[in-house]
Amino acid sequence: MRILTIGGTRFIGARIVAALLGRGDEVTVVHRGSTEPPAGGGAAHIHADRADFRDIAARVRELRPDALIDTCAASRADADAVLPYLPDTQLVLLSSMDVYRAYELLLSDAGGQPVPLTEEAEVRRGRYPLRGSMDGHDDYDKLDVEPGYLARGGTVLRLAAIYGEHDPQRREEFILRRVRAGRKRIPMGPGTFLWTRGYVGDVARAVLAALDRPAAAAGQVFNIGDPVTDTVRDHAQRILGAAGHEAELVTVAERDLPADMRLTKSIAQHFLGDCGKAVRVLGWRPEDPAAAISRSVRWHLAHPPEDPDPDFSPDDRSLAEHDRALPEH
Repeated sequence: MRILTIGGTRFIGARIVAALLGRGDEVTVVHRGSTEPPAGGGAAHIHADRADFRDIAARVRELRPDALIDTCAASRADADAVLPYLPDTQLVLLSSMDVYRAYELLLSDAGGQPVPLTEEAEVRRGRYPLRGSMDGHDDYDKLDVEPGYLARGGTVLRLAAIYGEHDPQRREEFILRRVRAGRKRIPMGPGTFLWTRGYVGDVARAVLAALDRPAAAAGQVFNIGDPVTDTVRDHAQRILGAAGHEAELVTVAERDLPADMRLTKSIAQHFLGDCGKAVRVLGWRPEDPAAAISRSVRWHLAHPPEDPDPDFSPDDRSLAEHDRALPEH
């Protein structure tokens, strides 16, 4: 197949491009050029900001792509800059499970939304969930992006919290930074929160599955994430096991938790997605999360952050408060 991707040089996009090339597809990546993949990767490149997509529209049509994958549309402006100039071809959009009402409740420390979340679950009532909390994301909202692609018969993949090799968010780092420091006691909250994660390789497999079943995928929304989900505490224990590190997870008072352990607190709204539709309709086969998490952990241990946080005084204070509160014998 001839595939055009918008984005495709970082984390998720790069993994999708690698999967396409690996099965012999002809791939062209449209990106700004701020990040370049290694030479000889096999994909062609067109450098253009998506805001200027109309300037390369004729060139894109000449490629006659069999499908287009938009990996990074984040706002209404992002969608409007591209959709009017796309050829009539199969479309796949990467979206996010943050469109659901449960995410809105999670951010506001409220509960009330039943889980697991299917693709028919209620979406957010408010808009722009990151406005004022993350620089450059005031207009971020996948709810502004999805409708245009669905109207064109596109396929929307709503992604869970994606982890894996090259993850810039380093989702295992809340434990791995303590592993690297040799910490033997790690302060935690109850750790009962359920949040669906998803392996980056499974996202690539989901994209390929959608491309291979265009009739079944057309105009459809699919949740993409791990088929089973650990609690945060069990996930932390799994990370420790994959890292080969023994440490005690000490349940401390939530008021004393270090900031980077906030997901281990008592959280009213679980964020658990039902990802079975993609399995049934597309024949998608996600990997066993135990194997995927282990692979991710090993990669991140071998590739630590360039600027690790060496300060464990919040841990020490938290553990000291816990120990002081223990009854004397």
